[in-house]
Amino acid sequence: MIRLLLGFYGDDFTGSTDAMEALDQYGLKTILFLRIPDQGMLKRFDDVDCIGVAGTARAKGKAGMKEELEPVFSFFHDMNPYFVHYKVCSTFDSSPETGSIGFASDLARRYFEKGSYPLLVAAPNLGRYTVFGHHFAAFNNQVFRLDTHPVMARHPVTPMDEADLAKHLQKQTKQKIANVTILDLEAKSASEIVKDESEAGLIVYDALNRGHMEKVSEVLWEKRGERAQFVVGSSGVEYALGEAMKRERPIERTDRVKKPSQAERIFAVSGSVSDVTKSQLLAAEAAGFHTIQIPVELFTDDTKAEAFLADVAAMIVAKQKVVIYTAKGADDPAIVETRKHLSESGVAKDEIGIFIGEKLGAWTKSILDRVDVRRVIISGGDTSGFVTSNLDIYGLEVLDSVAPGAPLCLAYSESEKFDGLEIALKSGQLGGEHFFENVYRSGSK
Repeated sequence: MIRLLLGFYGDDFTGSTDAMEALDQYGLKTILFLRIPDQGMLKRFDDVDCIGVAGTARAKGKAGMKEELEPVFSFFHDMNPYFVHYKVCSTFDSSPETGSIGFASDLARRYFEKGSYPLLVAAPNLGRYTVFGHHFAAFNNQVFRLDTHPVMARHPVTPMDEADLAKHLQKQTKQKIANVTILDLEAKSASEIVKDESEAGLIVYDALNRGHMEKVSEVLWEKRGERAQFVVGSSGVEYALGEAMKRERPIERTDRVKKPSQAERIFAVSGSVSDVTKSQLLAAEAAGFHTIQIPVELFTDDTKAEAFLADVAAMIVAKQKVVIYTAKGADDPAIVETRKHLSESGVAKDEIGIFIGEKLGAWTKSILDRVDVRRVIISGGDTSGFVTSNLDIYGLEVLDSVAPGAPLCLAYSESEKFDGLEIALKSGQLGGEHFFENVYRSGSK
């Protein structure tokens, strides 16, 4: 295998497919593995430019992150691509206790010791901007500073109450953090920026527009060397590296060999509580999807859950397009009711998200075992990780770019049941209002 351009780890599954799609748009052949691949898997995909490993670190505390990340960092250290990317959400949601980006950066130092780590969260094409170290995100055609964002400032696990990325991150790591501003990007060459780097462990890169992103891509390319350069950030990193490759080694974008099928049935499960997902669920209902809210008591009553799953399987056969969901938006009373019910049932407060995710994963597999469905949607960053992990899938490849950051993917599995499954994973913030129907119609044109 030739030296890879990039190895990336996504701290949730939807972010991982987002990164894969960004690379795919530049003609960079990419496979996303759902666990660290063995040599047999790598040989099957020995013609790729980039390899990703999807994970669930964003939903975990430090002990869980350490257990998950150290083998991944060791794997990429030994593989030694030009770049290793710790991929985080473009809204940077994290805390010292959960999904700590600073802690992940500290762990990385054991494997990628030298130099500063560029940190790029901006992705202007996705409506994410960083200016003088402060981060902004678009919502409903408006741009909000992160700490005033209608969704992220109200995130149920990691509410973003700080827009200054360095200030937010400094609570998670003792590494010194610096900032390359838009003024630096406009006034200096890439070589000058690299030469003038401070002694900081992490350097936040601004980006407001395409020109800034092009300069960051030049900086990243300047920093490549004999050993892998570690980078932290959103899929903006993949877009930047894609631009660099377009300059250095133009790749002719060819049509994908594998195409989406024409879906007869589609099943979706949503654990997202964002208001973006709420609007998507309402649009799905208008498009003929049969939506079913999961009763709270099912999470602790296996008998009732079993009857519910049988009903859902029958409904898929009858209605063709079915969604089960936990809540419609951040104000849905079901959120408080579910937390109260699980707490009273003995589930620790910091384990509730994991408990729900694991239930949704087991239930999704149970439904797919009962009925023939070849296309599935998983809505919610953490939900996607827990559900996909239950489906005996080891790899994903982009099949159709249905929406920015939320592609329809082809699944690889040793199981005949799941090999060739078409699956779309989306975070709460992405996909567009008509995402569910657009995924259903993929391949029908």
